[in-house]
Amino acid sequence: MSTATDRIRIPRAERAPLAAVTRRIGLAITLVVFIALVVLVGRDGYVDVTGDAIGLLDATYYASVTVTTTGYGDITAITSGARLATIVLITPARILFLILVVGTTVEVLTDQSREFLAIRRWRKRVNNHTVICGFGSTGQAAARELVNRGIDRDQIVAVDRSPAALEAAAAQGFVAIDGDATKRAVLELAGVVDAKSIIIAPSRDDTAVLITLTIRELNPDAHIVTGGREQENLHLLRQGGANEVVDATAAVGRMLGLATTAPGAVEVLDDLIDSSHGLKLTEARPHVNGDVVEAPLGATVVAIIREGKKLKSTDAAAETLHATDRLVVLADDGT
Repeated sequence: MSTATDRIRIPRAERAPLAAVTRRIGLAITLVVFIALVVLVGRDGYVDVTGDAIGLLDATYYASVTVTTTGYGDITAITSGARLATIVLITPARILFLILVVGTTVEVLTDQSREFLAIRRWRKRVNNHTVICGFGSTGQAAARELVNRGIDRDQIVAVDRSPAALEAAAAQGFVAIDGDATKRAVLELAGVVDAKSIIIAPSRDDTAVLITLTIRELNPDAHIVTGGREQENLHLLRQGGANEVVDATAAVGRMLGLATTAPGAVEVLDDLIDSSHGLKLTEARPHVNGDVVEAPLGATVVAIIREGKKLKSTDAAAETLHATDRLVVLADDGT
């Protein structure tokens, strides 16, 4: 049965544990071979309880029981030279063998402790972060956009059940939670209660609705953004508590239609949406200077959101900005 700790993957520098273990096993075998050769070369100084001459098999047997400190005593050094070789060569090799074995064990335990401590530190500092439920192609694209817009990677948590998605999240530097995002325990493990925003990007609308309902119950103040594939399900997502609902199918359809009649416009829109380019669409608040309310310097106002509604450019109300307005602006990276 897996524990909560087993389901959290903290990103860290990749290491090659299998290569390290293989290297140590190789060194241990080399030590056994070394001891066997020492005994085989000086076999006249050793005696077998059977009275037979010391052969390769006997030397290898002696080496194996020596490094493991078993020492049955059936092969014994009887001459001064053999005893000297045991002291000078075999004993240090035996100690080195034990160091390799103990060192490998300690390293495994250390890695486990390091992972446990990393998870504890993450749990203490995680707050006002972003949780992405569903780390498929859509979730990964959303994560890249968040990073491009200045969100630290350690402030993004991915929740998914797919091993490939979890590996992708860890490889990109995000904390990954292995589990079903419709389950309260999994969402609590991801810190949804303390999250600032949640992106819901599963492959099914019914799953998105259930996740939205569960998250809204856990965190009434979080900003929830979700995507829907079927037009008839969009209102369910809004009723479930989503602040923003993206009609994924319609958005792609509009882009396809636009690309047919104005392909250049599609390229411009794609550049605006992708914040890695020089210009980007973003949201800002008006600057308030005494009684004067004005748009941010150097930004072009594309839309005004007032009391949750977008004002048309032809509306008389759009001619005057309010301090509480939300502005969708076209700005450069420095704005």
